[in-house]
Amino acid sequence: MAAFKRLLCAYTDNDQPAAVSSGITPIIICIGLNYKTHAKEAKLTVPKYPVVFTKPADALSGPTDNIPVYPDARPMLDFEGELGVVIGKDAKNVTDAAALDFVLGYTASNDVSAHNFQLPEASGGQFCYAKSFDGFAPIGHAIVHPSELPDPIASRITTKVNGEMKQDSNTDDMIFGVRQIISHLSRGTTLRKGTVIMTGTPSGVGYFRKEFLNSGDVVEVEIEGLGKVQNIISHSD
Repeated sequence: MAAFKRLLCAYTDNDQPAAVSSGITPIIICIGLNYKTHAKEAKLTVPKYPVVFTKPADALSGPTDNIPVYPDARPMLDFEGELGVVIGKDAKNVTDAAALDFVLGYTASNDVSAHNFQLPEASGGQFCYAKSFDGFAPIGHAIVHPSELPDPIASRITTKVNGEMKQDSNTDDMIFGVRQIISHLSRGTTLRKGTVIMTGTPSGVGYFRKEFLNSGDVVEVEIEGLGKVQNIISHSD
């Protein structure tokens, strides 16, 4: 994790690295239901505005860290491969046109989810607690500046479990693009540098297959041009 923390840096006007706080994200902001194919598999209407929830900073983990799973979070544990966005400088009331000026870079991420806490009968259907356990937000292994990729980004995104393909999509299926998401989240709200935004997952999640993660499973999320995270699920306690 220490090496990963050093990746979280912003850039000054002369493109020299500058530390972001202590190297830890202040918050992880997540977007739900942001792929047309995922909305279709969930049989839900495409939202008018981005669906927003958060994870605490302690959910952050590195690209090869084991993911420890609390016993009560194990019954319906799921993967959600996502494009991550790291904010490079404080942003507030940002326009779509200016949004990428505030982005340090893109990265691969996994919105690990304990769906048993997400069910309506368990918690009214809220997302936050189900996705906020320590280690439930691995990102990495690189953070790539937007100038290195097309705008809007259109990259293949895949998720494999133990080498078997589970998700295979493209970020161009997103309902709300990176510019729109940053603009929406910054309305009247300051996005602090180091903030990580997870932009939603495509179709193929385990929940709709009734295939959940178990101890020892290797989950690999890879995004074309960005690299991958590869984490082992751990029930070691």
